[in-house]
Amino acid sequence: MSDQPVRYELRDHISTITIDRPEARNALNRAVREGLWAAFRRFVGDDDALVAILTATGDKVFCAGADLKEMSVTGLQVPPLDFVPQLGRNLMTDKPVIAAVNGLAYAGGFALAQMCDLCIAAETAKFAITEAKWSRGAPWAAPLPWMIPPRVALELLLTAEPIDAHRAREIGLVNRVVPLDHLQEEARALAMRIAQNAPLSVRAGKRMVYAAAERLRSESFDEAERIFEPVYKSEDAQEGPRAFLEKRAPVWRKR
Repeated sequence: MSDQPVRYELRDHISTITIDRPEARNALNRAVREGLWAAFRRFVGDDDALVAILTATGDKVFCAGADLKEMSVTGLQVPPLDFVPQLGRNLMTDKPVIAAVNGLAYAGGFALAQMCDLCIAAETAKFAITEAKWSRGAPWAAPLPWMIPPRVALELLLTAEPIDAHRAREIGLVNRVVPLDHLQEEARALAMRIAQNAPLSVRAGKRMVYAAAERLRSESFDEAERIFEPVYKSEDAQEGPRAFLEKRAPVWRKR
């Protein structure tokens, strides 16, 4: 068990953010929430960090959600908007983030996996929106009907019952399902593949997908053109074809 409830490591342009509170099912108490904020702000502000992986310690639980014991003591009613980092809402970044879900992802744990751009799950992982069991709310699930079929979103919200990793992949919530002992390796391989690509193109691709989700089809084309125009005009856009011609790996300048 680490002294820090959230660990941060940067290696080969990949940031790994690890929730490390296995003795409490990696629940989101104040220390974990503050640790997540610090880690994600560090990732967003570090120009050397190109991709992040969000994961957790242990082989059973990714995150069981909010710490209900702490919540009971504090009498928390409506969580503040900065309760936890929510990428795309209270913390903005166009750099990709991958969830590596090593076990149960319930309530706030589901929210953390949902907010990431990509998700790899261990075969033992399960996902649930359990708030209805405790008369709590899940406003963070508002984007869910864009990610998965609305009737599946309704089933998750209304029943509070979990689904396994294979069902999560079937409905589009998860990109890949792998054996638990391969999870970190697979997540890092995916992150490395992304990190090797031109950063400006990667970030514009992420912005385009989310921008299109908020616009009509015809408007999304115009917004996509606006997003990618500076990519086309960048030095990296010339470096890519030049490297291909010279039969070498491109050297990305991010400009």
